[in-house]
Amino acid sequence: MKGRIVILGAGESGVGSAILAKKQGFDVLVSDAGTIKQKYKDVLSNYAIPFEEGKHSEDEILKANEVVKSPGIPDKTPLVKKLHELGIPVIAEIEFAGRYCKAKTICITGSNGKTTTTMLTYHLLQSAGLNVGLAGNVGQSFAWQVAEKDYDYYVIELSSFQLDGMYEFKADVAVLLNITPDHLDRYEYNFQNYVDSKFRIIQNQTEADYFIYWSEDPVIQEELKKRNIPATCLPFGLAEVPEQGAGVNDNELTINWNKNTFSMSIFDIALQGKHNTYNSMAAGLAGSVLNIRNEKIRESLSDFRGVEHRLERFLKVHGIEFINDSKATNVNSSWYALESINRPVVWIVGGVDKGNNYKELESLVREKVKAIVCLGTDNKKIVDFFSGIVPDIVETNNIKDAVRASYYLAKDGEVVLLSPACASFDLFESYEDRGRQFKMAVREL
Repeated sequence: MKGRIVILGAGESGVGSAILAKKQGFDVLVSDAGTIKQKYKDVLSNYAIPFEEGKHSEDEILKANEVVKSPGIPDKTPLVKKLHELGIPVIAEIEFAGRYCKAKTICITGSNGKTTTTMLTYHLLQSAGLNVGLAGNVGQSFAWQVAEKDYDYYVIELSSFQLDGMYEFKADVAVLLNITPDHLDRYEYNFQNYVDSKFRIIQNQTEADYFIYWSEDPVIQEELKKRNIPATCLPFGLAEVPEQGAGVNDNELTINWNKNTFSMSIFDIALQGKHNTYNSMAAGLAGSVLNIRNEKIRESLSDFRGVEHRLERFLKVHGIEFINDSKATNVNSSWYALESINRPVVWIVGGVDKGNNYKELESLVREKVKAIVCLGTDNKKIVDFFSGIVPDIVETNNIKDAVRASYYLAKDGEVVLLSPACASFDLFESYEDRGRQFKMAVREL
């Protein structure tokens, strides 16, 4: 045996890490303080991997040579603190799997747009015929795929929580979309800590690697002044097209890379809206540095079908369009959603507030929102802020009432937008659960 690895958390990433650790000859224990889903218990049993649920047996866990921690477990939990004090390394699944991965990695992070950009980049590589896996926050566990599949490329969506547990791992192509305040409760309410976390996407990069970033983001601009980045830097934005990078000129999206120029009309891009132009540029640049042909990039950017729960134009009922943007768990995501709609909006908002500043939305809400339907167990902050700005504010604490109220408030030709700007855990299992329940309630109208 190589030593003892303990996996904290038995979700997708934890179970994948356990399979890889077992395959690599480690003594493995999986420990989850909550209930483990039956499908994961079955997998662990099939691999003869010992597990416990409903508790963490500290004596057993502290015998570990290394611990792979689920990104959902904060560093400040007593058990994780104790592991750090004892000098037992605590790492993320991505860090662990990266040691055994020979494939090229395209890693994508940002406060907003990362799932869409990840899915679009994956679609682009797949359409080009590359042997590619999808991992991180989306798709199957990276570790599980490294254990059982043989991909040449991985497109990996990374949250700040995953990046925090990564030390030696390196992205061959790193994509940083934007940085706005999010999850500050996990970063001691210090924005710089969160910024530093996002910039871990480029740690360990060399001159052979690529860093693709949004050049107009003021936070990224400031950080670049402080850092010496050895990788080839490729900016994208809506301004003039850089010599190497992407830009927009006369409604033409243009990518310059290594003496190759690609361009297409922004009106031919499948995903409309300014923020999606950024996402398309980032994915297009990633494709360009991997030498995917222009025709394939054009085809992929124009036929991509989008992501469930992200500005998903779901259904029209009596001329009222219902849009499911349940994935918008912060203010900035809801800003993008409102910015992309040009008709009167009944906005369903609320949930677990992560330190939201609604001031950022005020001008857009004044311009576009005719009514607000609150969806949460505590709506006070939303009601207090938007009273006097929006004429109608209705409070609900379940999805059926929220959908029914929004339906009565909207008229033919208007939009009902579920874009909560908050986490979902007060009333739902996850943002996916919230989005699915929303769609079910709309179907029942």
